[in-house]
Amino acid sequence: MTELFEPLSFLRGPDMKNRFMLAPMTNYQSQADGRLSEDEFRWLTYRAAGGFGLVMTCAAHVQKVGQGFSGQLGIFSDDQLPGLTRLADALRAEGARSSVQLVHSGIRAPAGLIGGQPSGPSNDEQTGARAMTNEEIERVIEDFIAAAIRAETAGFDGVELHGAHGYLLCQFLSPQTNRRVDRWGGPLANRTRVLFDVIRGVRARTRASFQLGLRLSPERYGLDLTEQREVARWMLSSGDLDYVDLSLWDAFKAPIDTAFAAKPLLDWFTDLPRAGTRLAAAGKFYSGPDVRRALDHGLDFAVIGHAGILHHDFPRCIAHDPEFGAVNLPVTRSYLRRERIGDAFMAYLSRRDGFVKNIVADAG
Repeated sequence: MTELFEPLSFLRGPDMKNRFMLAPMTNYQSQADGRLSEDEFRWLTYRAAGGFGLVMTCAAHVQKVGQGFSGQLGIFSDDQLPGLTRLADALRAEGARSSVQLVHSGIRAPAGLIGGQPSGPSNDEQTGARAMTNEEIERVIEDFIAAAIRAETAGFDGVELHGAHGYLLCQFLSPQTNRRVDRWGGPLANRTRVLFDVIRGVRARTRASFQLGLRLSPERYGLDLTEQREVARWMLSSGDLDYVDLSLWDAFKAPIDTAFAAKPLLDWFTDLPRAGTRLAAAGKFYSGPDVRRALDHGLDFAVIGHAGILHHDFPRCIAHDPEFGAVNLPVTRSYLRRERIGDAFMAYLSRRDGFVKNIVADAG
């Protein structure tokens, strides 16, 4: 129990005060031009006040044409700096470490939203996306780096690169979506080139204490678990990252690939050498026992999603009661409003099966 509330050091930057990170969650609350909204400010700072050691924003797009959904936070323009600076200052004042998750949606960017044809590693018939030119790939690498510099300028402790969930960096990793035959495709070493170039650029052009993390998906999205273990091995041992954040959906489930059925999905990564880089994961951690089990299996800290929506003070609840578990779903709109969930986020959650009670009297 005490380990959950011990400080955690990193290769760079400040310690986390405990082992709880708020997951980077889509919430649809930003303004149309990518600037931070008041609803989004309240949602995030309330979790910092509730005791989360690290609070991360939703995925913030690094190019205007990299937007993946309406109401998405942006970090592609200095026009977004005032809101980002205000947020970083407020998170620090509440005692939380802060990070911006950086993303480009690639082939998943809706044409109607970005006002043109999306692009990615290769042509994609399903989305109508076209293959990026070499010049466009170099440009997106630079824009990831520029976004990290912008986050540093705003006062955040670090950034996380979104290399998961089928977005652009993940698209380059996947042999299903990356069918290039040039230096950006083919062997795994080529498919990781964009990611390594971004990492090297961020490290070279931000301060020595600026923290850098990476989110990875181990499976789905056309990814191969053997390859993703190798990517994680490289990233954990390189010394360039402060943490790797695995998006597992369910940390203790069996892998999809039956060749790896001998142990839970999480355990295929916790046995990798780390060289000081921390390992975190998200994967249905709803209670104190869930988080303790995750650390017992070798994680350094836990990434909290749904439980962080339902309880802004989830870490403090566990500190008070080690057996605490998140409230059962569905919950009322009134309950979520008390947890500082704005209208746009509420509408999104209401579309998810079984999350919000459909009570007419509670609609106002």
